[in-house]
Amino acid sequence: MIDVKGLSVKYKSRKSDFLAVHGFDLRLDKGDICAVIGPSGCGKSTVLYVLSGIISEYEGSALINGKPANPKLQRIGLIPQNYGLLEWANVYNNAILGIDIKRSDLKEYQPYIEHILEKVGLIGLKSKYPNSLSGGQKQRVSIARSFIMKPDILLMDEPFSALDAITREEIQDLFLSIWKENMVSTAFVTHSIEEAVYLGRKIAIMSPAPGRVLKIFHNPLFGQDNLRMSDEYYHITMEIRKMAKEAWSKC
Repeated sequence: MIDVKGLSVKYKSRKSDFLAVHGFDLRLDKGDICAVIGPSGCGKSTVLYVLSGIISEYEGSALINGKPANPKLQRIGLIPQNYGLLEWANVYNNAILGIDIKRSDLKEYQPYIEHILEKVGLIGLKSKYPNSLSGGQKQRVSIARSFIMKPDILLMDEPFSALDAITREEIQDLFLSIWKENMVSTAFVTHSIEEAVYLGRKIAIMSPAPGRVLKIFHNPLFGQDNLRMSDEYYHITMEIRKMAKEAWSKC
C-alpha cells in the first residue's frame, strides 16, 4: 500500500528555492496501479523520488505499508526512463541486481528468476551486455529486474517513452501480463494519456508546479481485452484530456 499525505518538496539552490510539490495526497491500496499525469515540471518525478528514497528531505508523509519509505527496509522497484542498466554487467547480472543488493539467496530465487526471464524473452540473452541490446530489450531487462526482487511497491518514471510506437505497445502488454501475476502496488508517471488509460486502474491528474493532485479518475476500462481497438478507449482518453485541460486552466 502507498499512502502519501501533505507531501511538499523544495529544491534549494544558492540563488533561490523552488517548491516542486506542495500538498500532494495519494493513496493506493494493495494491488492498485495508478498513472500520474500532469504538465511538464509539475513534480511528477519528484513524488517517485520521495517514494523510492532518492529524496529524503520533505514535509508531510510518504508511507509504504504503513512505514516511511526507506529502500533499506522495503523492497522498492524502480523502472526509470533510461532503463538504469549497468553497462559493465550482462543481462543476467543486471536482472538480479535488486536481490543481489538485498543479499538474498540466489538459489532460493532461481526458479522465479528463470520464470521472469523467460516471460520477458531474455533467456537466450543472459550473457549479452546492454550495449548490444535494442531499446525494447533493455526495457525488458529493467522490467525483469523490478519484478525479480518481488517489490513491496513498483515505481515507473515514463518507462516506455524512449521506445518506438510498436515496441512501446508490445512492452506495455508484456508489463501488464507480468503485473497481473504479481499485483504489486504501482505508481507510474507518463505524459501519454493513452498510456495512462491503457495501464492505469486509477489516473491522478496533477496541477502545474507546485504539484498536487487535482483529480483522481477511476478507469472503468482497466484490464479489458483488445482495449486499444475499442471506441470506449478513444472516448475515455478524450474525456481525460478535456478534464486535464480544464483543471490546468483553472490553476
